[in-house]
Amino acid sequence: MADHHAPATGERAPRVAKTIVITGGTRGLGFGLARALVEQGHRVAVCGTGADRVSAAAAALGVLARVADVTSRDQLQSLWDAAVDRYGRVDIWINNAGVSHAREPVWRLPAEQARRVVDVNVLGVINGSSVAIGGMAAQGGGHVWNMEGLGSDGRIVRGLGVYGATKRASTYLTDALAKEVPGGVTVGLLSPGLVVTDLLTHGYSAAERERAARMLSILADRVETVAPWLADKVISRARNGAHVRWLTPAKIAFRFATAPFGRRGDVFAP
Repeated sequence: MADHHAPATGERAPRVAKTIVITGGTRGLGFGLARALVEQGHRVAVCGTGADRVSAAAAALGVLARVADVTSRDQLQSLWDAAVDRYGRVDIWINNAGVSHAREPVWRLPAEQARRVVDVNVLGVINGSSVAIGGMAAQGGGHVWNMEGLGSDGRIVRGLGVYGATKRASTYLTDALAKEVPGGVTVGLLSPGLVVTDLLTHGYSAAERERAARMLSILADRVETVAPWLADKVISRARNGAHVRWLTPAKIAFRFATAPFGRRGDVFAP
């Protein structure tokens, strides 16, 4: 007897639902990723540091949401435990949480701002990777994604030296982890490009905003454009050493070449 549940020839088989944890998933790209993954049928858990945003994310997306600061390994362990308790296991962990600082050179940047950026963007990735890799090794497998950003490729933007240094460190750490992870566990890098969130648009003076607007209007994309594409790759490209890039050199070249023939919108508009 024919199997009436088998997909027809050429038809794509349904994707198996995964459990994904996203740090910093209550706002910006993290929230967009969570929404896209839920819409694809996956089980999602998120964390954030603001209780109001955590509650709002839980209500809007119907996901497990917890207050957790990535600078605390114990709090991230609690997030892992809550996800496992709810869903049985964690298949994918995304270290997405990140913060930036005022656009100032290092010697003018207040010490507390510099420390916060390093703590969240570097120590947070170390903590998240440690919790996730340890848990995944115990359960028999899983994948960790770390987020790239400005500075990951060595590019320098004046006033964002500390932020860029933390992203460079995260890329190095991920490359190192790819050589160290235990059997069954894999790690990779997500490079979302320039995404229009408060992380990208904050800190500009009026004059700087005017100068930046033209280039960002060419290269930057909205969360709702990038998140669904990235969500698909989070699942389909989960293998050791994977490097997923939204804004490729070819795409950059095409956008600059076609920029005179159209405008993609003001990224500073609400």
